[in-house]
Amino acid sequence: MTALAHEAPESTPGLDLDELLWQAWKAMELPEGLRAEIVEGFIEVSPTGRYSHSKLSNQLRRELSRYLDGQSSPYVVNNDINVVHGRKVWIPDAVVSPEDDEEFVTDDGLGLDARCVGLIVEVVSPGHDGTQRDRVRKRRAYARAGIPVYVLIDAYDDHGVVSVLTDPRPDEATYGGENRVRFGTEATIPEGPAKGFVIGEAITGPPRNA
Repeated sequence: MTALAHEAPESTPGLDLDELLWQAWKAMELPEGLRAEIVEGFIEVSPTGRYSHSKLSNQLRRELSRYLDGQSSPYVVNNDINVVHGRKVWIPDAVVSPEDDEEFVTDDGLGLDARCVGLIVEVVSPGHDGTQRDRVRKRRAYARAGIPVYVLIDAYDDHGVVSVLTDPRPDEATYGGENRVRFGTEATIPEGPAKGFVIGEAITGPPRNA
C-alpha cells in the first residue's frame, strides 16, 4: 500500500513536498509488521516479507557476512536500517556499509547517509506494487543516490533472476551496467566491498516453476 502527498497543505506555507513527506514519515507510528519508506514522492507502507522472502534474505545476509569476514573487510551487512538520501529514506533487505560508521550516521540519528553504502540488495516481493517498487522506483532512486551496486533477487522474473546493476548515473536515474543471471547459476558481484561474492543456488534455490 502507498500514501502520496500531492501538494503542500495551506497550513504549512514554505514547506516543499520533500520536507512535508519527511516530517510525515518521522511522525508515523506503524503497527508491528509494517514499514514505511519515502520513494519518489511517495510514502510507501509495506508489510515485512512472507516466509520465503525472509528465508532468502536471511540466507543472503549470512553468506555475505561470512564472505566479508573472510576477506577481513572493514564493511559489514546490515538490514532493518534506514538509508537516507536527502529527504528520501529506504529500508533495504541488505546493506553493505562500513563497520565503523559513526561519521555516516545522520544528524538526527535516524539512519545512515547513502554516501557510505557500497551495495544494496532487495529481494523482490510478489504482486504489482512489490515488483514495481523494487524493479522500477527503487532502481531509479538508488541510481539517483549513486549507490554503486544494486542487486535484485527476483523470484517472479522468468522463473527467478538475479540482476546485478552497476555504474550508477544519478543525472539519468539509471544504471549503465546490468548483468542478469537465472536462479540456479551464479551471479558474481564485480566491484565494491563485496567484489567476488557469488550469489548462487545455495542462496536463491533452483529456478522457480521451471
